Amino acid sequence: MTPLLFFVVFLLRQLPGSLCTVTTVGDLTVLEGQSVTVPCHYNPQYTHNVKYWCQGSMREFCSSLARTDDLESSPFGKGRVTIADDPAQYVFAVTMRDLKEADSSWYWCGVEIGSMWNVDSTASLHINVIHGMSVETSMVSGEEGGSVSVKCLYSERHRESEKRWCRSGHLSSCKVTDFNGTFSSRSLLISDDKKDTVTVTMKNLEMRDAGWYLCGAGQHQVTVQVLVTPRPTMTPSVTTVSLTTQHPSVVKAQDSKSNLIWKTVLTCAALLLLLMAVMVLWRMREQCKKEPMIRGVDETMAKLMVCPVNGRDGENTSLVFLNNSAGPDALSKNTWVLKGPEKTSWEKDSGRNTVENVY
Repeated sequence: MTPLLFFVVFLLRQLPGSLCTVTTVGDLTVLEGQSVTVPCHYNPQYTHNVKYWCQGSMREFCSSLARTDDLESSPFGKGRVTIADDPAQYVFAVTMRDLKEADSSWYWCGVEIGSMWNVDSTASLHINVIHGMSVETSMVSGEEGGSVSVKCLYSERHRESEKRWCRSGHLSSCKVTDFNGTFSSRSLLISDDKKDTVTVTMKNLEMRDAGWYLCGAGQHQVTVQVLVTPRPTMTPSVTTVSLTTQHPSVVKAQDSKSNLIWKTVLTCAALLLLLMAVMVLWRMREQCKKEPMIRGVDETMAKLMVCPVNGRDGENTSLVFLNNSAGPDALSKNTWVLKGPEKTSWEKDSGRNTVENVY
């Protein structure tokens, strides 16, 4: 009876605590010198339970590396392994930094149950730390004339190694970084942060640049596929005219506004025409005032006759006849005698009055 009881207790201890299920990601491969973060999910009823992270091939004998009740393991601690619980999302995350090849092992996400009849709920995964290279994205795409960037990750032992970028199948095309960890040309830029990442940027892409490339350091290299898409052709834009039916009240308001505009334009045009007509009439009136004066002057000039005659002592004299067309031989009334520099007067002839004008 006693052996049977112990067997039942043993079986109960192997069951997950009150159906508390912990889940995590699958196995991981990480480059030496880099970090890794592992999420561990748990059931809501164990929000306040202690969570932990341990290393070992067997759960019962794994070595604890971080616990949520240990300040040294908190995200603000100085330990190489930290743990952070997020009760709102029912997940805790474990971060391991500066991994070495010796860190390759089995690891466990655990939730303490704290009961003699139930064992802790756990989930395991294997982390493999390697020396070599990897790439964030094994396939990149860019537009003709544009550029693409590739991030190649390398392990700790490759920090001082020269980095290279080659076209697969054309080893003579390899471009290698200098002692500063850089290479630059019109179409290619390589930059090494001397820590764990080398960035390769292909510029001014052409269609012939599409293909497979190798990103390498030391004896390790990874393949990357580069795709180049044609530059889009310019197409004429098409203007789409949409016809909409408006409410009658809206149409009426628009018509009223249009009529008001037309009335304003017509009124302004009528005023302008009226102003022009007034100006034309005023000019005609002014012209009529000037015409009698001009006509009188013309008539006076027509009645005047200027005749040069020889006066006494051979003096040159001009006679102007007014209202008389008989000529210089018939001096009559209202005749002016224009004399030269020296005053000379004509005698009265037959009782005719002459008026002397000296100039």
